[in-house]
Amino acid sequence: MTDTSLLLSPLHAAHTELKATFAPFGGWQMPIQYAEGGVVAEHTTVRESVGVFDVSHLGKALVAGPGAAEFVNSALTNDLGRIAPGKAQYTLCCTESGGVVDDLIAYLVGAEEVFLVPNAANTARVCELLAAQAPAGITVTDQHREHGVLAVQGPRSAEVLAALGLPTELEYMAFADASFAGTPVRVCRTGYTGEHGYELLPRWADTTALWHALLAAAEPLGGKPCGLGARDTLRTEMGYPLHGQDLSLEISPVQAGAGWAVGWKKPGFWGHEALRAEKENGPARRLHGLRALDRGVPRAGMAVLDTGGGRIGETTSGTFSPTLRTGIALALLDGAVPPGTELVLDVRGRSLRCEVVKPPFVESHVR
Repeated sequence: MTDTSLLLSPLHAAHTELKATFAPFGGWQMPIQYAEGGVVAEHTTVRESVGVFDVSHLGKALVAGPGAAEFVNSALTNDLGRIAPGKAQYTLCCTESGGVVDDLIAYLVGAEEVFLVPNAANTARVCELLAAQAPAGITVTDQHREHGVLAVQGPRSAEVLAALGLPTELEYMAFADASFAGTPVRVCRTGYTGEHGYELLPRWADTTALWHALLAAAEPLGGKPCGLGARDTLRTEMGYPLHGQDLSLEISPVQAGAGWAVGWKKPGFWGHEALRAEKENGPARRLHGLRALDRGVPRAGMAVLDTGGGRIGETTSGTFSPTLRTGIALALLDGAVPPGTELVLDVRGRSLRCEVVKPPFVESHVR
C-alpha cells in the first residue's frame, strides 16, 4: 500500500515491479530493499561489484544570478573558493548558534550558478533561508521534482557508465554535463558508500529510462538494484554522518568531526562566530566510532557507559556491519576518548561491550 501523504520517486512503479519493500524517508516513500536482494546482499554487491540506487528523494535547488557563487560561499560553511567550476563540494548550512540545518553537496557551475543537493526533508528550509538572504538579482529555485538522482556505486561502476556512453574519467568530486539517449544528465564522481562511484542527475521525466539502462548494464557484472537499507549500512561503515542523527540543530560540525567542511579562513558564513568559539574552546562532546566486542547490534539512542557504569554519551547511529560481521555505531561521547578505550552500551538492559575506533570502520575506495 502507498501512503498518499508521502511523495513518490519517479521510479516508484519500477520499484513496485521489483517487489521492493518501502518505508517513509524524509517525507518520501522509498525502497528499503528488494525481493531478490535484501540489505546484506545489496550491501555486499556494492562492496564487491556495483549497485544502483534511486535517491531521487534528495533535494535539488538552483542559486543563480550575478554573484551567486559568492553569495552561497558567504552562507554555507565550506569554502567554494577552494574549488573550480566543474567541481562539487560537501558543505553545511548552519544556524547562527552553530547547529546544522542540513548537510549538502554544492555543484559549482560558475560564478553565477550553484546547484545544491540538500537532504529530502530539509530542502524547503534551505531554499527559504537562502532566498531570505539573497541579494537583488540572485534567485533561489527549489527544483526538488525537476530532477531524479541515481547513484551507481562499487568497484565496477565505471564499467556500467561506460556501457551507456557516459563519462567516467572524472576526478573525485568533479562533474560533467553529458547526455544519454539524447537527454541531458549531469554525472558527478561522488557517492555515500565509500566505494568508487557516481551520482547521476537526469531530468525527472527521463529518470525511468536511465534507471532501466543502468540495471541492464550492471546485471552482467553481478550488479543489482539497492535500497536505502544498504545505503545506510554502507555509509555507517564509512562513518559518514546522517543528518537528523549524527548532525542536527543540536549537533554542530565541530562535535560531529566535520570541521574539515568548514572554511575557517573565510571572513564569514552562517554560524561562524559560534563555531569558531566552539573550535577554540573545544567541544564538550565529540562523535566517535564504536565496534562491538560481543554479539549484539547497536542502534541509535542507546546509552554509552564507561566500565564503571557512568553514562558518558549516547549512540547516534548503529547497525550490523555486513563487511565486518559485527555491530558498529557512531556515538557522541563526553570529551576526547582515545581509540582502544572499552565502553559498554545499554541494549535494553543488557550490556554490550564496545571498543572506541576511529572511522572509517572499513577501507574507503573513493579516491
